[in-house]
Amino acid sequence: MNILFVSSEVTPFAKTGGLADVSGALPKALKKLGVDIKVVMPRYYAINRESLERLPISLGVDMGSLGEVWAGVYKGYLPDSEVEIYFIEHEGFYGRSGLYTDEHRNGYSDNDIRFIFLSKAALVLSKALHFKPDIIHANDWHTASIPILLKTTLKNDPFFDKSRSILTIHNLQHQGVFHKRAMEILGVGWEHFNPFELEALDNVNFLKGGIAFCDALTTVSKKYAKEIQTREFGFGLEDHIRANAYKLFGILNGVDYDEWDPSKDRYLAKNYDVDSIEGKAVCKEDIQRFFNLKIDKDIPLLGFIGRFAEQKGIVLLASIFEKLMQNEIQFIILGSGEKWAESFFGGMSAKYKGKFGSFIGYNNELAHKIEAGCDLFLMPSLFEPCGLNQIYSLRYGTLPIVRATGGLDDTIINYPEKNSNGFKFWDATPEALYNTTLWAVDIFKNEKRGFLEALKRGMRERFSWMESTKEYLKVYRSVI
Repeated sequence: MNILFVSSEVTPFAKTGGLADVSGALPKALKKLGVDIKVVMPRYYAINRESLERLPISLGVDMGSLGEVWAGVYKGYLPDSEVEIYFIEHEGFYGRSGLYTDEHRNGYSDNDIRFIFLSKAALVLSKALHFKPDIIHANDWHTASIPILLKTTLKNDPFFDKSRSILTIHNLQHQGVFHKRAMEILGVGWEHFNPFELEALDNVNFLKGGIAFCDALTTVSKKYAKEIQTREFGFGLEDHIRANAYKLFGILNGVDYDEWDPSKDRYLAKNYDVDSIEGKAVCKEDIQRFFNLKIDKDIPLLGFIGRFAEQKGIVLLASIFEKLMQNEIQFIILGSGEKWAESFFGGMSAKYKGKFGSFIGYNNELAHKIEAGCDLFLMPSLFEPCGLNQIYSLRYGTLPIVRATGGLDDTIINYPEKNSNGFKFWDATPEALYNTTLWAVDIFKNEKRGFLEALKRGMRERFSWMESTKEYLKVYRSVI
């Protein structure tokens, strides 16, 4: 099976969220199962060309009303694998400081053109490499043009006559909505500018079009596949998704346990595992010392790692923060995003010195240390297609406190149910988050045996990419 996998971001080359994690891990797992797969992404300014091979080919890409636009190509490999990854080189489109936004977090005004170009260039590259794909796997709105093109302008192209498209929705909130003049650059007929395909309130909606034209639609957890068909989580596309639900599959993301494994994690002060849990106390002391917190193994230590964005429940967290800090707890936050949140949490370190620590930004080593050193991990997301930190937390013996949505609901079983591995709340309210957090703290302090049993159950669970990959293969085969 030949698979062309196209994504706007891939770990470790460029990342803003979970899309990059999936794009960096799923192709490697597919390769292990014997699939011939090639990955395509932009060569952003931050990606160092020195470690890549410049290919002696140029791609002429038909950009509709803009005419033919040319691109170069670089080649590399996903780390620790034989998976080839190709980088589309165009300084005008990708030689910028950000992936999608400028330094002020404003979306680039030509994002429609940039990602139509990526989608079209990937298809031209496939021909240049003489790589005839059985499956072209597109991801989110950035590459949703690919299913559209395959069923319209390329439907009579003999090179792609047997190619089928898969579109994965990683986050429905971002849909790629632009002025309808993008139709002239996409180059498909105006008959497709209708409410059942590409049109949305007189604009072009790339994700909507991709959903209509793809051969199979997937998203990153079973619960999220159901949620996006409702008004609460559908972001205006719920009716459209229900109409295409016959080809919708929910497949939970996996985790790279080669990187996230406390028994061999090089960042930890002491390695540990479910049968030798003692090292976790050393990791707790290490992270307490890093953030200048009081060294005390009996004080419950809470952690949060993530984007400071409304989706992640940062408003809920900020609203209960000072009330929460009146209790006998410690709290650590690692993240960045909305400026008000960076300012708020950054300033609280001084006010609650010895009880609270914050690191504004992202630091991979620190993320590993926090997962290992904390007792409880907060994920109060308003919606969460899959989520990965709750799975990392389980592996590291840190019980998650989550809102029961999307992949969080799929992976966490509420205490004290049979096989429980964490704590849940349902209402997206400050009260629900506060009460559930204090409940989890109380269990940590007063039901130590039950807490330890739930902790060990979580550490034994595995959400491997290999299982998820087998589900993707079933979808691929079903459309072939």
